[in-house]
Amino acid sequence: MWWLALVCAGCTPPAPADRAVRPGIEVLLEDSLHLIAGRRVGLLTNQTGRDRNGVSDLERLLEAEVEVTAIFAPEHGYRGVLDEELIAHGIDTTTGTSIFSLYGNVRAPTEEMLQEVDVILVDLHDVGARPYTFISTALRTMEAAAVHEVQVLVLDRPNPIDGVHVQGPVLDTTYSSFVGMLPVALRHGMTLGELALFGNDWLAIGARLTVVPAAGWTRDRWYDDTGVPWVRPSPSMPDLESATHYPGTVLFEATNLSVGRGTAVAFQVLGAPWLDAPGVVRAVGAVPGALLSDTTVRPEQPPDGKYPDREIPAVRLLVTDRDAYDPVAAAVRLLAAVHGLHGDSLTVREARLARLAGGSRLWQAISEGADPEAVIASWVDELDRFRQAREAYLVY
Repeated sequence: MWWLALVCAGCTPPAPADRAVRPGIEVLLEDSLHLIAGRRVGLLTNQTGRDRNGVSDLERLLEAEVEVTAIFAPEHGYRGVLDEELIAHGIDTTTGTSIFSLYGNVRAPTEEMLQEVDVILVDLHDVGARPYTFISTALRTMEAAAVHEVQVLVLDRPNPIDGVHVQGPVLDTTYSSFVGMLPVALRHGMTLGELALFGNDWLAIGARLTVVPAAGWTRDRWYDDTGVPWVRPSPSMPDLESATHYPGTVLFEATNLSVGRGTAVAFQVLGAPWLDAPGVVRAVGAVPGALLSDTTVRPEQPPDGKYPDREIPAVRLLVTDRDAYDPVAAAVRLLAAVHGLHGDSLTVREARLARLAGGSRLWQAISEGADPEAVIASWVDELDRFRQAREAYLVY
């Protein structure tokens, strides 16, 4: 197994009054600089690659006199502000370093891009849900690195929505895509580093992979308990509340309901001009750990193009007890309620929903009028198998 989970030798648990987590970039530079000393470094990161004080990885590496020869950028670009299908290469204006887009004409570093790279550092803030492309970019980068004998170090970060809860269906690999390559649950409870370890084995990549851990993090800790400032991982992921709902509300990206892109509450709402929001709230009833209410939203220049500059009725979701909340179960109940009330108005792109959900069963059952509780219960056994499978790759 070509990986090493690097433990923080000599680290002591933080004092009770200091619960701050040290992201992998800090652990690398403060405890394990020998791993990259004298080596040419490629950096796969974006605006989230920062230490606890908001200093970027690039700045930290240059201050440590590390030779950074290439920067690689995932979806939304190096600055994390682009919502485009194809993102072009660029140059970091401060250092003159080439920025190679891995969300454009290529999805992995080419041989030419790796000519002056001995080791690739991966530092990306994941959101804890399978349908997110950062881990796919990391896996494709690992594949290229394995071919060209380049080592990979994942500078790990906490799973923002904790590493305990595992919810939703597991991907049927028939539906693997760039928005979900691994057979993990919709809410997988793993860090990016752990997913990289899992994918290195499951996809038989064979990368020389080291995970530099986020020191001080334990699986029960949410992002707001880490002392690490929130930086939007993507333009429509404004805060932890959005990330908490995202494993469920992301499913509605495959429908003609807005998830609030273009508002301050993206992935916290579901709206459409034809939506009877109070009726949906009544039909769903009580949701453990969350409060549903009716409201209105006005998407402004939404990147998904849904209902721009129109005030539309919407259902708002607000977490009241995040340990009791299952966002995927809530989404299934909401989708069933919308289908029941608005079967003539709701449209679903079935192929896309299957990619997001991890298979076609979910929509097939709901469209046929199945009890949403039966749909939720249908993935209990596969979740148990996934929990067992992931154990070998858990760093924390």
